[in-house]
Amino acid sequence: MAISSPPEAAKICCNVAFSKAHEPLITTLVLGFVAGAYIAFGGAIMTFVTHDAAAHIGLGIAKLLGGVVFALALFLIVVAGGELFTGNCLMAIGTLSGCAAPSKVLKNWIVVYFANMAGAAVVTLMLWKSGVFSDVINGYALRIAAGKVDLTFTQMLLRGILCNWLVAIAVWVTYAAHDVAGKYVGCLVPVSAFVALGFEHSVANMYFIFFGLLLKTDPAAVQASGLSEAAIAKLTTAGYVGNMIPVTIGNIIGGAFFVATLYFAVFRKELN
Repeated sequence: MAISSPPEAAKICCNVAFSKAHEPLITTLVLGFVAGAYIAFGGAIMTFVTHDAAAHIGLGIAKLLGGVVFALALFLIVVAGGELFTGNCLMAIGTLSGCAAPSKVLKNWIVVYFANMAGAAVVTLMLWKSGVFSDVINGYALRIAAGKVDLTFTQMLLRGILCNWLVAIAVWVTYAAHDVAGKYVGCLVPVSAFVALGFEHSVANMYFIFFGLLLKTDPAAVQASGLSEAAIAKLTTAGYVGNMIPVTIGNIIGGAFFVATLYFAVFRKELN
């Protein structure tokens, strides 16, 4: 598998940042929508595959398997096309190198974030209405959502940082890869790691927590979840927002600082 060197990958990231910063608004909206939809598909297949896997193969391997199938989402975004907020945190290297104005990068992040949310919401609603999941799987999905809103602010922030450190480096590697196989491996390994370790991804949570909000209205799902009334009570719109804020901040720090800024510091001479 052919791959660009690290300094070459940094240049590619700068070029991508420039391109994203100057693309038409409608393009950003549509690509952001489909990226959010792909993340929701990834979350759905992860939910389906892992809902009973731990009982057969152990918790650790089950979580790793969940990461392997969730990597479908980033692979589709990279190869088929999509604007993903967490991946676009790499655009900070474009600002640092002078090829993407801060205002344009910020505009891209805001537009893509809410376009991702719309795409994830549409797929989540379709999944809910389709009845494709059994009550048992719905109960498991409800437990996932309840667990996410039950974290502390610090836990959400740190897990958000760690998550996007891995997701952003995955996107960085896919920029460097010259073929589809290389891009797939670039997605697979870091994404599997972040999912297995239980880190927090803001766009994925647009699916997981929203799905939980829908499922809490389903008595069969609530019963199958085995959750207490107190745990269900925490799963609210306020709980959703309370997760998204620290996780989003953490995702920005993880991608924009720990990947884009640190690699800019290393390769700044090659980028000027």
